[in-house]
Amino acid sequence: MEKFFLGADIGGTTVKLAVINSSGEIKKKWEIPTNTDNQGASIPEDISQAINETLDELHIDKDQLVGIGAGAPGFVDTDTGYIHEAVNIGWKNFDFGNILKSLTGLPVWVDNDANLAALGENWLGAGEGAENLIAVTLGTGVGGGIISNGQIINGANGTAAEIGHMTVVKEGGAPCNCGKTGCLETETSATGIVRKAKLALADFPSSSLKSSIDQQSLTSKEVFEAASNGDELAESVLEDVIDVLGLSIANLAIALNPEKIVVGGGVSQAGEQLLRPLRDSYQSYALARTAEATTFDLARLGNDAGVIGGAYLVKKNQ
Repeated sequence: MEKFFLGADIGGTTVKLAVINSSGEIKKKWEIPTNTDNQGASIPEDISQAINETLDELHIDKDQLVGIGAGAPGFVDTDTGYIHEAVNIGWKNFDFGNILKSLTGLPVWVDNDANLAALGENWLGAGEGAENLIAVTLGTGVGGGIISNGQIINGANGTAAEIGHMTVVKEGGAPCNCGKTGCLETETSATGIVRKAKLALADFPSSSLKSSIDQQSLTSKEVFEAASNGDELAESVLEDVIDVLGLSIANLAIALNPEKIVVGGGVSQAGEQLLRPLRDSYQSYALARTAEATTFDLARLGNDAGVIGGAYLVKKNQ
């Protein structure tokens, strides 16, 4: 009898779900809206109902399911699936893992969403088979996942690899939603790139980005496009962003000595325009022998990384 793993990737807008077999083949993937009303209380029930409907559709018996691997954007107790806080969803001190287990009757494993993306890339993506890996996700925020000696690192209370909250501006940095200021997330996320471009307009008033900035419609993608066309404001912002990011990854690498660094998230769609200077920045700051061991790659699984990582979490723990 074929066995299946369920992956769930819970985001602020949608919950991505997938039924995946032991070879990593996706039998079905789909999304449901994330209902953040009432502090996200109905999300476990929504996931349970969506799973039941899909099992009926695929004619899969529940006893063919090994379990559910779920990712949440927040601070997770991986032993219990308890969510201490997930700001974008509204969860605070929410016993998600046990609630979902009770609703579905299935074993449930929960981890931070960026950790699951790292696991997904490590199983079937750009980091395939790497024993020591740093995954960096550059989107609205900055996430991270670290695999050391083949194991995802969670730390003492679930905040390992929260690299978006490394302090990179000691004084006068922008406020972060974690409550600190000057976090890496405020400097190198898509949101941070846009913020820095707006600030730089005073020094580059003739920039091609002025219209988008004035209309409050600027995106990080536009900043990369303008830089590729020689816009000085965009070039200046990205040079600073990539320098800070390269320095931060180099400092992480001295602790881990990774063989692979995988960069994903929406900002990574800039491809080699991001990766080439980031690699150079990293090598300029990293210990030479550490840098020798490291290769950089763009994440390959896109939006599927989280659900694939969730399935792999089940596969590893079954």
